[in-house]
Amino acid sequence: MNKLSTDKRTQVISALVEGNSIRSTVRMTGVAKNTVVKLLEEIGSVCAEYQDKVLRNLTCKRVQCDEIWAYCYAKQKNVPKDKQGQFGFGDVWTWTAIDPESKLVISWLVGLRDTEHAKVFMADLAERLSNRVQLTTDGLKAYLEAVDQAFGAGIDYAMLIKLYGPENAGEGRYSPPKCIGARRQSIVGRPAKQNVSTSMVERQNLTMRMGMRRFTRLTNGFSKKIQNLEYAVALHFMYYNFCRIHQTLRVSPAMAAGVTEHLWKIEDIVKLLEGKELR
Repeated sequence: MNKLSTDKRTQVISALVEGNSIRSTVRMTGVAKNTVVKLLEEIGSVCAEYQDKVLRNLTCKRVQCDEIWAYCYAKQKNVPKDKQGQFGFGDVWTWTAIDPESKLVISWLVGLRDTEHAKVFMADLAERLSNRVQLTTDGLKAYLEAVDQAFGAGIDYAMLIKLYGPENAGEGRYSPPKCIGARRQSIVGRPAKQNVSTSMVERQNLTMRMGMRRFTRLTNGFSKKIQNLEYAVALHFMYYNFCRIHQTLRVSPAMAAGVTEHLWKIEDIVKLLEGKELR
């Protein structure tokens, strides 16, 4: 199999980060499906490795965390009996942490919505911060033990607990329940009440659904393998953090956070992969 040129790799990645599915990327670029998948695996791995290395010693003042749902292989109710209870089959949650000032996505984890994954996620977040921050999460109880284990008393932590009305039924069953209110609950330290919010990280959820076909609620473009979902998430955040100019900041989130001094292009992401191939 011939190796793709830099221009063709750039073309494929450009299609993927703009929310196109694998099959639509094949039609748009003329690259074989298996080649597109292989490139996603390679570039996703490089993006995860690079961001793990550079997103360190961050001087954020505030952090917001949330979880976003997707599914892999099949909807939870359609998972075969021999695969039930195995990670990567059915419901999958992506934990995300964002700095609301720079809009930088600091940390993420593809896993389950349970205490064990919450602990791993919070431990990773704590390692990336260089100072005390104010943290806001939703009311998921798994955060309580996870935050305590990762930060102890060295954090100002509050929960924003939303109150929902009855679930929609009938034609509107795919819409979330209507939020009828919210209450702020201080957990640790002295979090400033006016900064207890999850609006930025929830807006990031929309960016993820628009930027990755796999996260669309009603789709046949869902991930068939959990590894490919992880690669797609790593590529998405690489593009979001380093290549995409945020409308309110006029720079990329990585530039606003001081992680990089210049705006990256997709060609720069490709060069990460090509540099690794030359080692």
